[in-house]
Amino acid sequence: MSDTQIHIIGAGLAGSEAAWQLAERGIRVLIHEMKPQKFSPAHKSADYAELVCSNSFRSDNHQNSAIGLLHQEMRLAGSLIMRCADAAKVPAGGALAVDRDEFARRVTEEIKAHPLIDSVCEEITALPDASFGEVIVATGPLTGEALAEDILKQISHQALSFYDAIAPVVYKDSINFDIAWYQSRYDKGDKYDYINCPLTEEEYNRFISELLAGEKAEFHDFETPNYFDGCLPIEVMAERGSQTLLFGPMKPVGLTNPHTGKRAYAVVQLRQDNREDTLRNIVGFQTKLKHGEQKRIFRMIPGLENAEFARLGGIHKNTFIKSPLLLDRYLCLKDMPHIRFAGQISGCEGYIESAATGFLAGYFAACRILGKTPLIPPATTAFGAMLNHLIDDTNVEDFQPMNINFGLFPELEPEITANGKIRHIKGAERKEAYCRRALEDIIDWTEQL
Repeated sequence: MSDTQIHIIGAGLAGSEAAWQLAERGIRVLIHEMKPQKFSPAHKSADYAELVCSNSFRSDNHQNSAIGLLHQEMRLAGSLIMRCADAAKVPAGGALAVDRDEFARRVTEEIKAHPLIDSVCEEITALPDASFGEVIVATGPLTGEALAEDILKQISHQALSFYDAIAPVVYKDSINFDIAWYQSRYDKGDKYDYINCPLTEEEYNRFISELLAGEKAEFHDFETPNYFDGCLPIEVMAERGSQTLLFGPMKPVGLTNPHTGKRAYAVVQLRQDNREDTLRNIVGFQTKLKHGEQKRIFRMIPGLENAEFARLGGIHKNTFIKSPLLLDRYLCLKDMPHIRFAGQISGCEGYIESAATGFLAGYFAACRILGKTPLIPPATTAFGAMLNHLIDDTNVEDFQPMNINFGLFPELEPEITANGKIRHIKGAERKEAYCRRALEDIIDWTEQL
């Protein structure tokens, strides 16, 4: 057993999971949690791992669902969060939903009963220096103002977001290239940088009409719609005039549709969103439309009529760092390696995704204390795909929090049929193949932890 103590700031899903993984490896842990002395605007309970927005961990199907796969990988790796979730499970069809009070109570009891975990009720208002020892920051998307300001001061004014403006992301293989085409505006750069979807005047007007009429999500009490002119919701831009988008994200200049040989009336562009180029970001389409409305309205865009969404848009208060710019592959700040980040503040989205980054941060920190070389999870697994999202520097400036999805995984190798033809795996079979590959690869990793 090591006498070294690691400090964890925040006892949410990520912080609790990190503490457990450290303690189970013989490392003493001190958790700094401001509740119940002080609550964020969204938290009400004094328990750890409080679920705020929903009691659902989403699909539990590990045979064809990316989040279900992550559930199973977490179980195989010995996750506290998953063990407590399974124990607090309530009926929810194919989803894993929990009694949120029982779940939080179970996590709290397990953490407080562990002989190597101590906790103190206090608010940390600044990043500790190296003399403090190893630190994991797991303060979540509603990080206290004082700490957020100090993080901003320490890491740079360009690397912390307080307001999360998210554009939808689609799977590239769901785009219809009978209509769409590759081209950069004025043919600058690589032509494959952008995919373009054209609209006629009639299609554009119909799209604008539905965009303005679409049902919008309401802001939470703790959110204030402080929009920046450079990052307005697309429906807000449309409200400023029916032609506004033609001079903004839907401007057609510098682009020629090869299918017609002409310039379209309006164009929607999609930019590469990950290194594997399996995901494409709809440029300038950050929105407060409800999720169902987003799917309906954005599928009105020619070329996206069958679009599958890896992430839907949103605008809400969220504190997160630009992890690809700031973190190394062990989730340490490059300039302050005694500090690791985990959970939603690191740039992931979702309950189990947060817990998974907490698992990794705890495991990596334990290895450092024990003098072991950490084993990076295979990129083909949900653990590995999540980690790569946080450190992939392909598109740093447009980095946004994201749920686990198959677009973050390395592409599958095509099959060779009996007659020697190449067969690309698609649809439900594709998802099943991702899951089979991941579960095969995760076994070796978890057995060596």
